[in-house]
Amino acid sequence: MARKNRPNMSEMYLEENKDQIYENALAEIESFELPLGTTLRSVYDDQPNAHQRFMEKLDACIRNHDREIEKMCNFHHQGFVDAITELLKVRADAEKLKVQVTDTNRRLQDAGKEVIAQTEEIIRCRVQQRNITTVVEKLQLCLPVLEMYSKLKEQMKVKRYYSALKTMEQLENLYLPRVSQYRFCQIMIENLPKLREEIKEISMSDLKDFLESIRKHSDRIGETAMKQAQQEKTFSTTLQKHNNVNYGRNMHLGRSKILDSKNEMTLKRTFEEDDDHDEEVLTAQDLVDFSPVYRCLHIYSVLGDGEIFENYYRKQRRKQARLVLQPQSSMHETVEGYRRYFSQIVGFFVVEDHILHVTQGLVTRTYTDELWNMALSKIIAVLRTHSSYCNDPDLVLELKNLIVVFADTLQGYGFPVNRLFDLLFEIRDQYNETLLKKWSGLFRDIFEADNYSPIPVANEEEYKIVISKFPFQDSELDKQSFPKKLPMSQSVPQIYIQVKEFIYASLKFSESLHRSSTEIDDMLRKSTNLLLTRTLSSCLQNLIKKPHIGLTELVQIIINTTHLELACKYLEDFISNITNISQVTVHTARLYGLSTFKDARHAAEGEIYTKLNQKIDEFIQIADYDWTMSESDGRASGYLMDLINFLRSTFQVFTHLPNNNNDHAAMSGKVAQTACMSACQHLSTSLMQMLLDTELKQISMGAIQQFNLDVIQCELFASSEPVPGFQGDTLQLAFIDLRQV
Repeated sequence: MARKNRPNMSEMYLEENKDQIYENALAEIESFELPLGTTLRSVYDDQPNAHQRFMEKLDACIRNHDREIEKMCNFHHQGFVDAITELLKVRADAEKLKVQVTDTNRRLQDAGKEVIAQTEEIIRCRVQQRNITTVVEKLQLCLPVLEMYSKLKEQMKVKRYYSALKTMEQLENLYLPRVSQYRFCQIMIENLPKLREEIKEISMSDLKDFLESIRKHSDRIGETAMKQAQQEKTFSTTLQKHNNVNYGRNMHLGRSKILDSKNEMTLKRTFEEDDDHDEEVLTAQDLVDFSPVYRCLHIYSVLGDGEIFENYYRKQRRKQARLVLQPQSSMHETVEGYRRYFSQIVGFFVVEDHILHVTQGLVTRTYTDELWNMALSKIIAVLRTHSSYCNDPDLVLELKNLIVVFADTLQGYGFPVNRLFDLLFEIRDQYNETLLKKWSGLFRDIFEADNYSPIPVANEEEYKIVISKFPFQDSELDKQSFPKKLPMSQSVPQIYIQVKEFIYASLKFSESLHRSSTEIDDMLRKSTNLLLTRTLSSCLQNLIKKPHIGLTELVQIIINTTHLELACKYLEDFISNITNISQVTVHTARLYGLSTFKDARHAAEGEIYTKLNQKIDEFIQIADYDWTMSESDGRASGYLMDLINFLRSTFQVFTHLPNNNNDHAAMSGKVAQTACMSACQHLSTSLMQMLLDTELKQISMGAIQQFNLDVIQCELFASSEPVPGFQGDTLQLAFIDLRQV
């Protein structure tokens, strides 16, 4: 029973454990450790009456604390009372002290206001001073940047772009990095590329204006350069002639003095003219401002775009070269057209040569040589085409002179011009052709105006005038008294003069071609040969064939050609004198006048024979024989007597031509004999054909007798020796066959 009432050990342990849990919970609550949820949950997780028991424990704990508080208050109560008592005693002193402190504080505040004010002022000044110092330091860094930027703007304003680029470079590399933290520097940095692009655009615009300017001034630049080259050449030629005269002074002292004075005057005048021209003539730099191209080149080089600029410049200049090389369609009509064309080309290459020598890399010698070779091919093609349209030798000669000056000018600038001189030889052939055409007209005019009669000279003065124009020598004629007649007609000295003029004209083209005297001599002789063998020969042949040229004129033409043939040796001497080439030189060509005039004489002789025969045929055609007549008239037919009278008068003209020279007499006699024999043979043949005509059915005895009378008259004419010089019955033999029939 006692065992039953004794509590179980496990129950006791649980009770103790619960009490411990409650105590821990209370300890946690007293310690104010949060959160309390876990602690409270441990209390309520047990049995249902655990809450009641926990509250009991809590109340017991509160009562314990109250007892402890009460004990502590009881313990300190007397001290608290004593402290309150002491505090009440001190209260009056505290009030008094408060009043004193308040008064002291008031007086201290009043005294410190001025100090505070001065202190604040000092602080403010110190802050301002510090700020000013900082600002000055920063401004000292910023001012150079601003000054450089202002300088940059000013350089841009006055168009000093190259200096502006240098200023930009200094700003970027030296000044801006020091103050890059400021906003205005960032703005500057952003503006610099824009300014560079602006400078590039402006400089490129200036370059385009420059290119347009040199395109407009190329002709004037070229004209100036060609004028200077021509003046230098004229001066060199005059100086060379002056030196040559001085060299020969000892050989021809008297003549040299005159020539010296003349050449000194000429040389002095040349110097004066050169001085005048030097004052007037402008250089390429005077006519064109080259600064834009220099400036643009420097700008693009600084910006690293030098190659782009070079390519652009060369491309534009190539385009301009093509425009310059394109001639006007009417260029060949006037010399001014050629002069303007050459001036533009010279101006173009003078500018390129100037750019070549004053810049480095923009224009190279290889580039200019390539451009010149292209231009030279185009120039030669243009000149070949347009010169072919020129029919005026004076215009062709002026063209030649322009080409020579053009070539000499460009050669002075280092451009090869050999192909131009080769072209001049082609143009020379054309020039000779135009000369031949011109002289053909002159020869025709001379022949048309000639009266084909010997030149009468009334006195010595007239005789000297004639022989001054034509190299005529005749000792027998010189012995005769005035008035007298020269054997040739007026056209002979005129033809001779014109041949010399032709030689002079041909020489004008051969000058300044940089050829030796031998080559010039050979060219003159060849062109003169063409004049004689082709032009003059053709004019003579046409003259001989003209219907209004009678037998007398033909005989005079034969005499004229003989004198012209003899004058050829004087023409050879004339050419040798003006070229200073001796005729004994191996390579010297000869004039072919001998064959030319001999052919003309043969043609004239043949024309004489033809005209005589034609005249005989005209008389024969009017013959009216009555082949059935019963008896003859007793005298020769009228047509035949007229024919014989015509032949007599004609051959008398042959006989009475002035034959002051034995050679002329022999020539005239031979022509007359041949013409007389030919006429007699043709007359005999014509009468024979008339007698043997197949349409003639019958002939009466009277008709035979009448025909016999006519034949007798022909035989009498032959036996009368109408032309002296026939041996025996040579002329009568022409009618022997007719007599037999």
